[in-house]
Amino acid sequence: MADLSVNIGSLMMSNPVMTASGTFGYGKEFEDFVDLEKIGGIIVKGTTLHHREGNPYPRMAETPMGMLNAVGLQNKGVNYFVEHIYPQIKDINTNMIVNVSGSAVEDYAKTAEIINELDKIPAIELNISCPNVKQGGMAFGVSAKGCSKVVKAVREVYKKTLIVKLSPNVTDITEIARAAEASGADSVSLINTLLGMAIDAEKRRPVLSTITGGMSGAAVKPIALRMVWQVAKAVNIPVIGLGGIMDWKDAVEFMLAGATAIQIGTANFIDPAVTVKVSEGINDYLERHGYTSVKDIIGALEV
Repeated sequence: MADLSVNIGSLMMSNPVMTASGTFGYGKEFEDFVDLEKIGGIIVKGTTLHHREGNPYPRMAETPMGMLNAVGLQNKGVNYFVEHIYPQIKDINTNMIVNVSGSAVEDYAKTAEIINELDKIPAIELNISCPNVKQGGMAFGVSAKGCSKVVKAVREVYKKTLIVKLSPNVTDITEIARAAEASGADSVSLINTLLGMAIDAEKRRPVLSTITGGMSGAAVKPIALRMVWQVAKAVNIPVIGLGGIMDWKDAVEFMLAGATAIQIGTANFIDPAVTVKVSEGINDYLERHGYTSVKDIIGALEV
């Protein structure tokens, strides 16, 4: 078997396959379907400082080769996570990572500071695609300045591996990635969902209660792949690729484009065991091509 281990900052993973936040619950929901300890890292659903109800229904819609979601970061807040969720997941023998979201810089920093105290959480992923309520709803991640402000504030209080999840809804994603790196990020993950919408022609109404939502699934892969390739050439920190990864072949393509690790999201809804199948598929690919380590294919695209 090839060596599948990779490092994201000081985070050591047995293989490069991770789950995307919001598609795998807190991990425990999938343990009847897959051996959680065979997954390189599990990123749990978005966690905010305070309880959030999320958006009104309907907030999910199927699209050709994908889906739209406008769940709205529904969760019970970081203190509930610490008291009730953390005890259930802390002994799962893999990297349990918390996705942190917020509506103000102070929210991000306080949430990260609380999670920093949890021994069995080795990393967080900052979702900077959240609307900044102090700037009229503009997401932090759509400007280098906004990204930098959040990352710097979190870096001051968070001492472990810091991953920053980038929004694709920007003009130049490399600019945002460089800002994250300069502000203290150990890694960037991309892409978050693309902004889309669906319409019910018969009712002449939007399908989602929020009108627009985040599009994910196989249809976004070419865009995600292009952005990962661009960002991997622009920064010196590890890149985590996601967006439309449905099988091992997709995962290998992202790694060839420069991703050190990958995340699987929408595909979990189709096949709850897809993460382990992708890991096994990557190993088969490496063996067929005579590679001894997965590191040998990171950024190995020939152009």
